This record gives sequence, C-alpha cells and structure tokens, in this order.
Amino acid sequence: MHRPNLPRPYLPGVALNVTASTLSLTVADVDASRVFFCTHLGYQVAMAADGFASLTRGDAGADIVLLRRGSEVLPPEQRDQRATGLIFALTVSGIEAEERRLREAGAPITMPLREEPWGERLFQLTDPNGIVVQFVEWAAPDEPAADEPARSEEPAMLVITPTAENVTESPNARMTGLAAPSRGSAELSTWTVAMEAGQTGPEHVISREQVWTVTAGVLDVTCDGRTEKISAGQTFVLPPDVLRQVHAPQAAEAHVAMRADGVASVPGTEGTRVLPWAQ
Repeated sequence: MHRPNLPRPYLPGVALNVTASTLSLTVADVDASRVFFCTHLGYQVAMAADGFASLTRGDAGADIVLLRRGSEVLPPEQRDQRATGLIFALTVSGIEAEERRLREAGAPITMPLREEPWGERLFQLTDPNGIVVQFVEWAAPDEPAADEPARSEEPAMLVITPTAENVTESPNARMTGLAAPSRGSAELSTWTVAMEAGQTGPEHVISREQVWTVTAGVLDVTCDGRTEKISAGQTFVLPPDVLRQVHAPQAAEAHVAMRADGVASVPGTEGTRVLPWAQ
C-alpha cells in the first residue's frame, strides 16, 4: 500500500497533528465483518469483546472499529444507524495481483477491475454487512524514451490474443476469455463458449444484457420459460435479471458479449458470482 507524498497543509490558527486514523463502522454482525477484513484484507484483531472488535494492519492503512448496531456505547441518536452509503478506499500497488489473489481466494468481488478515463484503476469488494471496500491504483503515464519523440495520440486499437490462461473448463462448457478489463477492455467483456453434444448449463441469472452469436452447431436456449433453437449464424439477446439455461443438442460454439461488470446468481443460493473469463 502506498500514498502520494503531499506537502503538509497550512491551517491558519489550527495546531493539528494527526498521528493515526480509525474508521468506526456500525454493523449488524460484527463477527462477519471481522472475519472478512482479517481473511481478505490482512487485518489483525487488536481488541475484541461482545459486539465490538478493533482491527489494525500495522501499516499506513486506517484502523477499523466494528460496533454492533444498537450498542449502548453509541449515542442514542446513532444506535440504529449502520455503515451504508460509504466506500472504504485503499490505495495499493500491483492492483492486478491483488484482484487475482482475492478472486482466487473466493472474495466477494462486486465490481471487477476497470480503468477510468482519468487514469484511476479500481475494483470493489462488499463484505457481509454491505461495507464496500475499493482498491485503487493510479495508472502511471507512459514516458517516451529519451531518443524517442513523444506520441500525441493513443494507439488506434488494442489486439488481444487469447492464451491457455484465459480458458475456463466447467462440466458444462469451455469458456475462452477475449476482451475483458484485465486484458485491456474498459467497458465490455467478450468470450467464446464451446459445448459438446448433450451438455447443458445450469439455470442462472445474469445482471447484465448478453448478446450471443452462434458460430457453429445449434443451441437450445430457454429464457423466462420460453425455448428457442438458435443455429449457426444467428444471434440472440438475453435480457438482464431473467432466468436462462443453454443446452447443446449437438456440438456448438458461440461468441458472447456483455458489459464487464455483469455477475451471475443461481436460484436457491445466496449472493452473486463473478464470471472469471469476463474479468
């Protein structure tokens, strides 16, 4: 974790010397947030009691105090409040490695890694109490070599070549990631799906619209209780937040496009799941 070296502000008439910073969060389940911050963000328990936990990292990161909602140690007007509507932002270095580490550890990544036009790279987690933790890294501007003139424009295009690392095998299909935030796309993710004859994907819901183009074979697609047979050369659009299932009566392949922040959910299970090939 690093922070820019900024000059100390001049505050006329104020003798302020900050020696530490602590974020106090009121939550419904102290233990759930404590486990989240200690497991995924490297915090350690400094003190703990019933309905209370004090967490620290021992570096430049802010300490955290977790208080159970309704605790009598809080002023009466604050006891029913909870930690919502805020973003706990951590500036880090090597943000791709952090995102990969957390994704492989099963952390609840609720906004995939992306880069804003102004150079901010970020992704977000959400803890069991709804606390949003944002990882941020500022993209360093490219500097031309001393003997190379500075370019006035960005490259006209980015060419992406998929590798074995971009392939995800499941019992139902093989997904090969193409464009994605981790591979240079800022807004969209695209990938290919290959299914053997007889394979059927699980019933699930996606939070974003998907556009599928069948490039080989045939797919039987059920969406919101309606089934259509889609042949090679045809394109179908799946709306967001609608139950769908894909079956391959014969070997088939398709190309899929979606907004990069789409997540999946499965009926009967809690929470959402990221699509690794679209990250």
